[in-house]
Amino acid sequence: MEYRLWIDHYAAEADAPLKAIQGLSPADFSEFPIPGTWSIQQIVIHLMESDLIGTDRMKRVAAEGWPGKAPPLIVNYDESAFIQHLAPERIDPVKACELFRMNRELTAIMLRSLSADAFARVGIHSHRGKLTLFDLVKGYVEHARGHLDHLKRKRAILGKPIG
Repeated sequence: MEYRLWIDHYAAEADAPLKAIQGLSPADFSEFPIPGTWSIQQIVIHLMESDLIGTDRMKRVAAEGWPGKAPPLIVNYDESAFIQHLAPERIDPVKACELFRMNRELTAIMLRSLSADAFARVGIHSHRGKLTLFDLVKGYVEHARGHLDHLKRKRAILGKPIG
């Protein structure tokens, strides 16, 4: 069952952000090696925030998205506004990565407890329309991978490639 494979990816990549920041100095986190894009610090904080929001979305769809019921609303948020106004530079990036890891591990337990039909349950995203629980799980795996690829490119530019 494809949804189980994506849950496995979701859980297995729980420590990916922490691994991606190993060996960086405090100064590295605040650098902007690609002008006009987020710093490594901002990427890490965004990953943590996004995954917490994702867990809320997944839980509401799993619990409330039953056939015959009104699907739950999945409200969009402005990730750039979060970075701009919520002081990500004040958050310890290691702690943010630990929270990301713990959240993923606990959410994976919940996801694995659900029946196969739960992954077809639907929520309505305020900008993207209908999304199933499966769409959300897969989407958050792909989202984190994309940002981690950006983080790795920035490390390489700083002369600190992973590897």
